Amino acid sequence: MAYEWKFSPRPYTDEDAKKLLVNVVSVETTDWHYNTHHKGYVTALNNIEKALEGADRAAANGNYSVVGELKRRFTWNHAGALLHDIYWEVLGGDGDPNKGPEVKAAIEKEFGSFDVWKADFKAGTISAKLSGWGLLVFDRLYSGRLLNVTVDEHQYGAIWGGVPLVSCDVFEHAYYHKDGPARAKYIDNFIANLHWGRINDRYKKYVLGK
Repeated sequence: MAYEWKFSPRPYTDEDAKKLLVNVVSVETTDWHYNTHHKGYVTALNNIEKALEGADRAAANGNYSVVGELKRRFTWNHAGALLHDIYWEVLGGDGDPNKGPEVKAAIEKEFGSFDVWKADFKAGTISAKLSGWGLLVFDRLYSGRLLNVTVDEHQYGAIWGGVPLVSCDVFEHAYYHKDGPARAKYIDNFIANLHWGRINDRYKKYVLGK
């Protein structure tokens, strides 16, 4: 039986999202982005799981095969669903990093100050292609450091063993309806509306093991 991927609820209702996220994205985008784009990745994952059950693995090769294309689209949709889970989770706050004391201290230790981290995060996020992400990750398997990572599409540039703590979607559909081509303005608003309490919870769970 194929594995069933679940469409994760946001830590607020759809109606609350319209109020909490209006400074970051338009009211319509909160609905389109979550209930169409995000949900679409989860739906595709489940369709891929079902298709893989009957795919001819003996026909796999390095040029083209059904199983090969399904495997490629699996990583795209898996990363898309996961990063969107985190995107919604870390939004809806007032941007005050003091509400996340452990992760704030770790950021200051790694980057020197919160403002230095913010400038680096913004620069890396702006640098993503028109379809991409800016991420704060914990490099669990290699350096044990906090890193700002630029990812194109959903997965190109991702770090093996990197645990995402903050993910900022800069696909054009995430911000064009409100800010047009003003990606920098959208990123500023994203940072200003981060929920550092929930980010801190992610840090304690996935980095500190608490």
